[in-house]
Amino acid sequence: MSTLEKTRPTAAPAPAPTPRLKRNWKEMAIEGLIRVAGVSTIFIVTLIFFFLIREGLPAFLDIPLRQLFGVRWYPIEELFGLLPLLVGSLLVTTGAVIIAVPLGLITAIYLGEIAPPWQREILKPLIEMLAGIPSIVLGFLGWVALAPLIQKMGASTGLTAFTGALILAYMSLPTIISISEDALYAVPKEYRDGALAIGATQWQTIWRVVLPAARNGIVIAVMLGIGRAIGETMAVMMVTGNAANLPALSPGIFFEPVRTMTATIAAEMGEVAQGSLHYNVLFGIGIVLFIITFAINSLAGKLVGVQTTRKRGGQL
Repeated sequence: MSTLEKTRPTAAPAPAPTPRLKRNWKEMAIEGLIRVAGVSTIFIVTLIFFFLIREGLPAFLDIPLRQLFGVRWYPIEELFGLLPLLVGSLLVTTGAVIIAVPLGLITAIYLGEIAPPWQREILKPLIEMLAGIPSIVLGFLGWVALAPLIQKMGASTGLTAFTGALILAYMSLPTIISISEDALYAVPKEYRDGALAIGATQWQTIWRVVLPAARNGIVIAVMLGIGRAIGETMAVMMVTGNAANLPALSPGIFFEPVRTMTATIAAEMGEVAQGSLHYNVLFGIGIVLFIITFAINSLAGKLVGVQTTRKRGGQL
């Protein structure tokens, strides 16, 4: 054998195509499952919407809008004024947002930026565990323990909109804190190091660098917290007094009994005959809730989209 033949490199064996083929099939199967899950979600939401329209649309057709959005809810006399229910839901949700959003953001900032790692590892799971407490348990605790305290503050009864706002704020806090802390954690460490390197204090870095960078995640956290407050039923029904009256416009409006839309559906759906006008009105309330929830989600999407566009524009 010549020296040239000894030094000639041998061709490497061709890789077997089987592992690549198997990986492709796995990827295709996972992608197919994701597509099926996404399409199924859209299909189910569409079915829910059309079911609400079918059962609730007669209420908007058979009752004049002036009466439907009137100030009296008294189904026995066929008075279906939704305004007291809308105002009750607005009061309870607004109070919960005023309490939960600042407290949730402050807690998320402490966990994500200030607390030492050992505290974060303890507090974060504990906060997330709060979301697993059944709402009816929280409603019972609010009725037994919180309502007497509210009454001692000077309210005529402890079952008020403020009591419901406190319970809903407590229920919304785990969602706001957890998602906001994740958004803060996702901000690259280089942002903090760069701000500190040019002389910014820790608070200036948090306020002017970290929070703007995590704004999209914080907006989503707040919107999910609001959705949690609007959709709650059992706890609100137990602690707000369930009075379908329009509260008087006064400084003590939060300390009056109210009834929310969700509580009305839960309290009266079992007492009405299917196909009756009362039955259709309750589904009409469901349509109103669906529209409100859709509007909140759309607003959150627009806010996130605007912030993303601004960031890309700034980078360009």
